Amino acid sequence: MQPATQYAKSGDVHIAYQLFGSGPVNLVMVPGFVSNVENYWEEPDLARFLTRLGSYARVVTFDKRGTGMSDRGGELPGLDQRMDDLRAVMDAAGMEQAALFGISEGAPLSVLFAATYPDRCRALILYGSFSRFSYWFPTKQALEAFFGYVEQAWGTGGSVQKFAPSRANDAAFQRWWGRNERLGASPAAVKALMSMNSQIEISGILPAVRVPTLVIHRTGDKTVSVEGGRDVAAHIPGARLFELPGSDHIFYVGENADEISDAIEEFLTGSRSPVSVDRVLATVLFTDIVGSTEKAAALGDQRWRDLLDGHHATIRRNLARFRGHEVKTTGDGFLATFDGPARGVRCACAIVEDMRPLGIEVRAGLHTGECEMIGSDVGGIAVHIGARVAALAASSEVLVSSTVKDLVAGSGLRFNDRGIRSLKGIPGEWRIYAVER
Repeated sequence: MQPATQYAKSGDVHIAYQLFGSGPVNLVMVPGFVSNVENYWEEPDLARFLTRLGSYARVVTFDKRGTGMSDRGGELPGLDQRMDDLRAVMDAAGMEQAALFGISEGAPLSVLFAATYPDRCRALILYGSFSRFSYWFPTKQALEAFFGYVEQAWGTGGSVQKFAPSRANDAAFQRWWGRNERLGASPAAVKALMSMNSQIEISGILPAVRVPTLVIHRTGDKTVSVEGGRDVAAHIPGARLFELPGSDHIFYVGENADEISDAIEEFLTGSRSPVSVDRVLATVLFTDIVGSTEKAAALGDQRWRDLLDGHHATIRRNLARFRGHEVKTTGDGFLATFDGPARGVRCACAIVEDMRPLGIEVRAGLHTGECEMIGSDVGGIAVHIGARVAALAASSEVLVSSTVKDLVAGSGLRFNDRGIRSLKGIPGEWRIYAVER
């Protein structure tokens, strides 16, 4: 049963919103460019997604001014006025502070709100996000093509091909999506909204965000390029980037929609289930700087520290990009884990390449095996194997165990056989491979 629609007053404008759930976390969903809060509940997958949010959070959904059930004003609002509307909705719902879930075009608004009112935003979740409009429509021609669709076919649901390609052959979903278009905004309003959105550029304020941030993006998103999410995550201090496969822009459809739900719940509550796990299968990555002692002596303490700062920032940026988890630094290197070996290998290669402009050469080694979770640390034989593999690598080389090589079959990664080696302190012999780059 869907919640009642209410109105918050923002200046002279009425903003439609719904409030549901009774969990300890306050969460505000900031929608994409058009929405209709009452139509949400007519789509089973979206209703299920919202119901799950409400199981652990007190949730507000709303329609931005000029869309859905909110007032249509004379002039379209800028981001500053939309911030006023968001604050008015929070006030009406009795939320002094809340986490924001910014979806697509709602992400820039959420970022700006978090930077402007840090006392009212406890955390940010950004899905399908971007800092500038070109990540959505990279050329003027692309935007004109969209305007052509709006003029000729808005309300038919035909845009499902781009927003939710996995449901392109689902007639019922397309009918609902067409209704969502019609109830979200008229064709003229859509064109005006998109013309305004084309001015969005928030790159300069991303470093000003000081709240915990989770950035979620599908790598093949057909609407907003994954590079948009990567850019946002790279420039918000401490942001975590969670990439998933898939081409859908709509978060509640696709085979991995539940993974998105899991990630949001874990981020907001600290856990996704009561199950305690102390051993997991993980890919372990070790890196270290080649010739670090000699380089430190040649540079002196201050210049060496500056170089290490650049080294650490480069590795952390790539760990965020490839969903790696930093376990600890090892002086002049890092220990990190990944839940997918191909991501770990690609991360290692990116790290090696990105160090070159800094004048640093690193080596890296990876192994996949069962790891013991010891608080924030990891242990077990898999970690020792990873360290030994890394120690065999030459300058700017990424080595992997045969376990990793076998697990990434079909990924497009290529390897050169480095032969069978004995690993110090590890029983047996191990075949080692170098990643081709």
